[in-house]
Amino acid sequence: MILRGSAAKVRAVSETRARFLRRFAVATVAYNLAVIVWGAFVRATGSGAGCGDHWPMCNGEVLPRPRSLEMLIEFTHRITSGLSLVAVLALLVMAFRWTSPGHPVRRGAVFSGLLIVSEALLGAGLVLFRLVAGNTSMTRAWFGAAHLVNTFALVAALTLTAWWSFGHRRLAPRQRPGLTATFAVALVATMAVAVTGSIAALGDTLFPARSFAEGYAQDFSPGAHLLLRLRIWHPVVALAATATVVTSAVVGHAVTRRPSTRTMGLAVVAAVVTQLGLGLLNVFLLAPVWLQLVHLLVADLLWIALVLLAASALEREPDPTPG
Repeated sequence: MILRGSAAKVRAVSETRARFLRRFAVATVAYNLAVIVWGAFVRATGSGAGCGDHWPMCNGEVLPRPRSLEMLIEFTHRITSGLSLVAVLALLVMAFRWTSPGHPVRRGAVFSGLLIVSEALLGAGLVLFRLVAGNTSMTRAWFGAAHLVNTFALVAALTLTAWWSFGHRRLAPRQRPGLTATFAVALVATMAVAVTGSIAALGDTLFPARSFAEGYAQDFSPGAHLLLRLRIWHPVVALAATATVVTSAVVGHAVTRRPSTRTMGLAVVAAVVTQLGLGLLNVFLLAPVWLQLVHLLVADLLWIALVLLAASALEREPDPTPG
């Protein structure tokens, strides 16, 4: 009786930990989305230099008194980003303490930990190299694009960590090489849309147009800044990527016939349609800050849905039942 009671207690503790790990992993993904959107708000409002060129301190102070709205916005972003680092590292610790060796959650948590560190270093580089506020150099654009790629990779790693915490099997891309290639193309295409979108958003921030006609003229003017002349590529890449992403959703469900691929495929298509509508609205309303933030949030949700669709479709097949 004592042994039976002890075993039940161990199972109860294990189930409690697994439930907490799942909730914490999902909450970490959601929190990082909020941090990403706030970071875009920092860029859109020109508040990146609110703490000067100091990092991690703000204007040389650990806890500065806000002297301007820009300083408050930037310092808030640094606090929330720091909490994101703490949350991801806590997830890493829990993954290794509460899961068995070889569990895919551990791998996802390790990648998340590495990427949150590189995320912090890239953010610091933007500040220390003064690639913020009114800086119009292409160095800022490419540095920002690298930052965005790292951010998307971080979101993917956190999303997979949360996915695996629900008991899903590890990925087995070699079991379906054709499907793996399809999703690889869709993921790269989505990343390309995000990169061109970040460049377009930076151009909108640094060189705001007073009318749709003026913005159109900026895009095709030979004397315009390169950021403006590159802006036209975002809708072109977005339209090309749309076909790729929708195809991956259709093919993913057709090949696997899993309920999860159908659900995530519908989510991907809905997000794509929403993004196209928001993109058009963004152009005609001359990219107001609130719409830029909504556009970015939906882009992140589309990315998460696509990652989950790929994970569902490429999940390792269960071992055959003996006999």
